Amino acid sequence: MDQSLSSGRGRVSVLSCLPPSVGREVAVAVVKPLRAGLGNPDTRSPLRTDRQVKWTMEVLCYGLTLPLDGDTVKLCVDVYTDWLMALVSPKESIPPPISREPDLYTQKILQHLYSLFLSRSDQASPVYTSLCQQVLCAVQSLARDSAVMSRNTWETLLNFLLSINHTMLVSWSPVSVPAGVSEQLAHLSMAVLFEVWLLSCSRCFPSRSLWQTGRQMLSSCRHQGAVVEQWNGVIAALTSRLLLLTFGPSFPHFKVHDEDAALIPKDMDEHRVPHTWFRFLHLLGNPVDLSRPLVVGLSPSSEEASRADSQLPSIFFRAMRGVSTLIDAFLGVTVINKEPTEELLPNTGHTTRIPFRDRLPSLDVYFPPHLLSRVAVTRSPFRDRHPPLGISRPRSGSAPPIPMKTLSVPIAPPSATSPPPPNKRLKPGNVSKATSKPLAASRPVTSQPPLCSSPRPSPSPLRCKLDSLLHIFGDWLFDAALFNRDCGQNPGHGDVIVTSSRWAAGRAEACGTLCRIFACKKTAEDILSVYLSRFYMVLLQGLRVTEEGCPLVLASILLNSTCLFCRDLKGLNLLLTPFISAVEKVLLDRELVRFKSFVSPVDLRRASILVLLTMLPIPLQFGTVRSDLLLDGRLNRDDVTGGSFLSLKPRLIGVLIGALQTETDTSNTQIILAAVLNVVQDSALLKAAGETQQETESQSGGASGPRWTRGPGANRWTRGTAFQSDAAGNLWVQFVRLLTQRLTAQWRNDPAVCLSALEVLGGLAKVEVSVEESERMRAVTSVCCYIVFQCSRPPPLHSRDLHSIIVAAFHCLNVWLTQHPAMLDHQECLLEVLEIVELGISGTKSRHEEEATCKEEKELNPASLRVKEAAEATLTCIMQVSGAFPFLRGLLGEDALTDCSTLSDCSVKKFRYFVVDRSVILAMLEQPQGPEQAPCPSLTVLIRGPSGGHTWTLQLHLQPREGRTETQQTLIPERRSAVQEDAGIRSDVEYQLFPDSIDRDALVKADLSIPTLHESVTEEVQIQLEHLKAALKKQRQVEARPQVSGRAVVMATCRPPPPANNFQTARLFLSHLGLLTPEALKSLGTSGVPAQLVSLDPSLPGFSEELRHLDQLASKNCDSAFIFYMRAGQRTAAEILRNVESCCSVESHFLDFLWSLGRPAEVGRRQRGRFNPNTSEFPAVLGDSGGGVFNGERFVLMYTDALTEILFIVPSSSRVADLPEGPTGVSSNLQSPSEPSKDSTPEPTSSPVEDTKSFCFESSSVGLESKLLIVWVERFEDIESFPLSDLLSGTKKENLTSVSNVQLIFIHPLKTGLCRIRFHGNTTGKFSLVVPLVDGSVVSKRSLGFLVRETAINCCQRRRLESDSAPPPHVRRKHMINNIILRYRSRHSEAAFYAALFKDP
Repeated sequence: MDQSLSSGRGRVSVLSCLPPSVGREVAVAVVKPLRAGLGNPDTRSPLRTDRQVKWTMEVLCYGLTLPLDGDTVKLCVDVYTDWLMALVSPKESIPPPISREPDLYTQKILQHLYSLFLSRSDQASPVYTSLCQQVLCAVQSLARDSAVMSRNTWETLLNFLLSINHTMLVSWSPVSVPAGVSEQLAHLSMAVLFEVWLLSCSRCFPSRSLWQTGRQMLSSCRHQGAVVEQWNGVIAALTSRLLLLTFGPSFPHFKVHDEDAALIPKDMDEHRVPHTWFRFLHLLGNPVDLSRPLVVGLSPSSEEASRADSQLPSIFFRAMRGVSTLIDAFLGVTVINKEPTEELLPNTGHTTRIPFRDRLPSLDVYFPPHLLSRVAVTRSPFRDRHPPLGISRPRSGSAPPIPMKTLSVPIAPPSATSPPPPNKRLKPGNVSKATSKPLAASRPVTSQPPLCSSPRPSPSPLRCKLDSLLHIFGDWLFDAALFNRDCGQNPGHGDVIVTSSRWAAGRAEACGTLCRIFACKKTAEDILSVYLSRFYMVLLQGLRVTEEGCPLVLASILLNSTCLFCRDLKGLNLLLTPFISAVEKVLLDRELVRFKSFVSPVDLRRASILVLLTMLPIPLQFGTVRSDLLLDGRLNRDDVTGGSFLSLKPRLIGVLIGALQTETDTSNTQIILAAVLNVVQDSALLKAAGETQQETESQSGGASGPRWTRGPGANRWTRGTAFQSDAAGNLWVQFVRLLTQRLTAQWRNDPAVCLSALEVLGGLAKVEVSVEESERMRAVTSVCCYIVFQCSRPPPLHSRDLHSIIVAAFHCLNVWLTQHPAMLDHQECLLEVLEIVELGISGTKSRHEEEATCKEEKELNPASLRVKEAAEATLTCIMQVSGAFPFLRGLLGEDALTDCSTLSDCSVKKFRYFVVDRSVILAMLEQPQGPEQAPCPSLTVLIRGPSGGHTWTLQLHLQPREGRTETQQTLIPERRSAVQEDAGIRSDVEYQLFPDSIDRDALVKADLSIPTLHESVTEEVQIQLEHLKAALKKQRQVEARPQVSGRAVVMATCRPPPPANNFQTARLFLSHLGLLTPEALKSLGTSGVPAQLVSLDPSLPGFSEELRHLDQLASKNCDSAFIFYMRAGQRTAAEILRNVESCCSVESHFLDFLWSLGRPAEVGRRQRGRFNPNTSEFPAVLGDSGGGVFNGERFVLMYTDALTEILFIVPSSSRVADLPEGPTGVSSNLQSPSEPSKDSTPEPTSSPVEDTKSFCFESSSVGLESKLLIVWVERFEDIESFPLSDLLSGTKKENLTSVSNVQLIFIHPLKTGLCRIRFHGNTTGKFSLVVPLVDGSVVSKRSLGFLVRETAINCCQRRRLESDSAPPPHVRRKHMINNIILRYRSRHSEAAFYAALFKDP
């Protein structure tokens, strides 16, 4: 530093040699006339020569050292600040010698003004503070407005500012200057220093020696909070300008506050910005030096050292916060300052920076006219950067933006001397009163811990390499994360020493920043091993959960490591044990007493859960791989074991179960539930793969030992699974019991958690494990109890959300029943499920304890129409799976049975159409469909109902099934010989029904219990009896005629008529069902309700078209998803669509993923048969394609079960699949390529347009407003540039889908063999968090297909729950059947109906 300035030489006036009274009188006599002429612009200065000016300056220099009891010092400051403007705008009041040589005199004036800032006894006076402010404002205006200042003047000006800052920050005695005054003046002077320095960098770049002087001064003063705070603002503004110049406008803008950004001159040369930024960055030195008083420059025994030592932890934290902000800017994380930026450590007196403009009106400060105009008109960034005296309130935005997920430092309790709250600003009239009181050193506090911020935005793909970032900031961060506060005092204590809790905030900030840096590693980016090793040492030290560990550091690491295991960091998996211990510390503690004082427990638990999600698949992925890493036991204690990765699985499962039991937050619970299905399915598939391998090895005679699969393919996980034969089943039972117990107890009032739990239970029902049937029945019973509880809520509590959850519960019940139909063979389970169905349809159960209510006595009062429809779907499901035939092959249409090409009026004329119970349409064909050599009465019935369509063929046989022969002939009675009249002996015998003695016995009352015929008949019966008597009498007369005439009558033998070869089998079938009675044909009342049996008239126009539309309506939920493959670096839709045309352009794992989604299904033909994967189909259809063969032109991938049908389309450049066009199903248009069509003749090929019309990729239940896309990305950074809008705009214009209604599942393969999931969905819905794949989860490739399918199904199911226009499939079919009945009902009479049954159609 300039010794002449620091020592004070050149600033001692001649008047100091005279007695003080003489000097004072001379100074007053000289300065008053000079000051009087400053206010009048027309007044000429009386000083005309150099000697006069120099003598006067000696007097003014002495006047600056006088006490403040008079106004002499103020007048001297007024004169000098006016003369400084000679370099800006010369005027008459300035002496001519100064105007001729402004640089020389300006340098002397600055040397004299330094005397004002020397330590004096009256520094606490508000007048002194105002004078310092006046000088600083003049210096600032000089640097801003002067365009002719020489290099020597610039260096003198900077040396002057360095000297006064050093004097105020180091030399001022804390006894003579109150803490508040010195601190606020320090803020003011540091702001002016940095602003003038930046102006000098733009106009006259400082010399190297001056930079060195500035670094020495700031290093010696960095124990002052003002230095660090002002440095943070300046370096943030420089970084914002540097990023714009380095990365361009496409890089995320680093938002800094306007007053900070205004410090950087707009005309600064682009080449000077990097130099200025780098030199400013290192002005402060290593922030870790703040923990070393000797390095900082504090004497251990001084009073200043004891006062500053209490503030050093807070200053250290602020310095690391500033560095963290810069790193976030380089990573491209756009951060908005939404949280309190200034939090204090205990017992510190560090205040915030407040706009300087709030202070000026309250003080009697003289500003020259040229400065006064600037003060009144312009808003100076300098004035906006500093706090008013006596007021402690946060500025509108001076501190650099806070990075997301930062920790808030605990605050000391408020004291009695605390200033007013920040939101209660003092009025200008009260500022003078406030300044007269002792200034409070502490700022207001809040009793509630601030919440952690929302999840961090994704880093920019354009960010720099991590090695470059660590080259600049790495030394500071690693030293701060690993520094030892007492290392200088205990040099031999060891490498790792527990640091003081006072320094934990800055250390935690450094650890969190390092985690964020390494979590932003790009795909395939290499990091130097030295940085990785030091980072792992930071993690080992920070993740300790013993009493010596620091909770603040542990929380910071967890908050910023949510995706650390997803970045393919070499060797990170070896730190699995410390992370498990840390996660256990958080998730198994319900209260989190040690953490809640500085971080939100909810956010901390969520971060720990996300870390747990990334660790769960690792043990199963690496199996029996053992670690050769030997760690010092003093570092890890009992954490690291010598076992394999697989030995860590029980601990992870224990943490997962414990987290599920202790978690109370809705979102966190849903994320844990997603992990449950993931780990259970992965364990089940691992077990299945191990059993398959064991069978293969046993057949090949393989030896026992460690089980390794051949080759490094996808089956690497099967090694070492022989000892876990029952692990999957036990895990399944454990989680099902836990979920069902909490579903009916703790979670039943949380609809979002219940919905996720029901989805997970439905997914667990599909997991193939070997468990007892009673465990599955227990799950069904729990779901039934949950439905009963929700339906039994009081009416005021019923809402749409509640009914949505009940509908979801019925759907979960359907999944369990269809996946395990054997449960319905147990009467108890069947009765329980039927009671739940009854409850859903009618609103009440028939059985209440010992009482029972008949069906006809109950009133239909369901909870809602949606609940009733869901219960009907469950009833249909029960009827289809309980004691049913083997799976029926679906519906064969009229065209297939009549050999017609399409369903038309010609084909329907051969059928009879009836409607039974107003819900089922029966189409009856009476032509025999059996072999021609054995004709027999037959009937083919096409059954179309709400639950779907079926085809039945009935044949009438005269012999039982066991006694039939292949060549069955119709039974014809044998012909008998002629009758002989005289054969046998005829005797007249009178037969009696009762003995002869019955008339002689006396009658008893019992004989009269049966009334006689004439006593019980009615008039109508009496008339019939009369007719019967007359007929009998006439018959007797006819039989007596031959004997009367005496002629013999030849009686012919009765023979049966020949069998009928043609009769109406439909009439026989309806008669057997009891539907031809007069009661069944009569309408119920006069309300227009159709009868039980209604005949349809197929001759009416449009009938066949309505049947075709009914057949196209799916009987199950039909959804669709689109799959894309995005190679590294691709940006356009055309490039992405071309990838799937060749297998050389995609990874083999992507093809395996497609294989696991479903089986190929051919477009344009009918689907006959249940989904039954055939492993030979996929390779044959795929060929050399990369998946583009499933673009919908000929093939798609289809997965179907009893409840759901989902299509996976892989659009290619040759044909982009169309968006959904209508609420129709797709199953009737699909056929497996292994199943030939019924017609042997090849069908004519259709153009893509015609084929598109015949097959529309639609989602019948979701509708046009939503869409699901699955994207396989080779490079994770390319997700931000995925051309979603281009891919959506490539479809039909009328089917454009809003980007906000699109849900995307990004899949990124990792080098470990796992897959990272990124989920983008609509977050505006009430139930937007879909399971089992959540954003940030990691899954194995073996379970990827199952989890993607379940997520797709659940996404569509949730859309249906939120939509008002998505009724269940059976409801849509029921409505259409009702429309057909109303339009095509036959209006014939009852007699005409019976007559039509005896006629051919």
